[in-house]
Amino acid sequence: MMAPGGDTGQAGQTPRAGPEWPTAWGIQWGRPTVAPVERSQVDQHEVGFRTGDEQALAALYETYGPLIHTYCLRTVGADRASDLTQEVFMSAWKSRRNFDPENGTFPAWLMTIAKRRCVDDFRRSGRRPDIEPGDPEDEPVSDVIKIERIADRMLLEEAFARLSERARRHLELAFFEDLTHTEIADKTGVPLGTVKSDIRRGLATLRQHFEHLERKR
Repeated sequence: MMAPGGDTGQAGQTPRAGPEWPTAWGIQWGRPTVAPVERSQVDQHEVGFRTGDEQALAALYETYGPLIHTYCLRTVGADRASDLTQEVFMSAWKSRRNFDPENGTFPAWLMTIAKRRCVDDFRRSGRRPDIEPGDPEDEPVSDVIKIERIADRMLLEEAFARLSERARRHLELAFFEDLTHTEIADKTGVPLGTVKSDIRRGLATLRQHFEHLERKR
């Protein structure tokens, strides 16, 4: 198996199949990017994942692996990112019955596992996480908090990417340009009721992404 980002070698080798690890771990990785995925299809994969469907795991690995790998890359470095990405999914697979979609989204649940793994690895290695824009190096904030901030920002970006282009645009106009619903409708030519629905559903999606993270803090 090729590791995320095209790395090969020991760090990118496939874990051996066994009673706690799937035989379907054969994903071909490309450049870590967030690709559009049908929500209904992802929902089906999440249901299958909870019941032990290895093909569902493989599909979710393709969908969310780039997100987790990029997070690991930014917090623990290239030499450990591929290994930790696989460890996150291994841990998720072993504890799959603990995932409850009523408590938050699958990527948020994965990110809580990734944060624990990365914080533990960071503490062992002493490596400093990448500095985020808006987080000056001399800011009196612990590196562990910076690791959490990276996760939160990446999860927000991922959540935005999963919205429809129209809903994403309406949220951007509402919060970044401070337009009212009526002003957004006038600017975009979309009916006012649709604008309100897009913003309401979009906020609900973003809120669900973060509810699981907040409960784990």
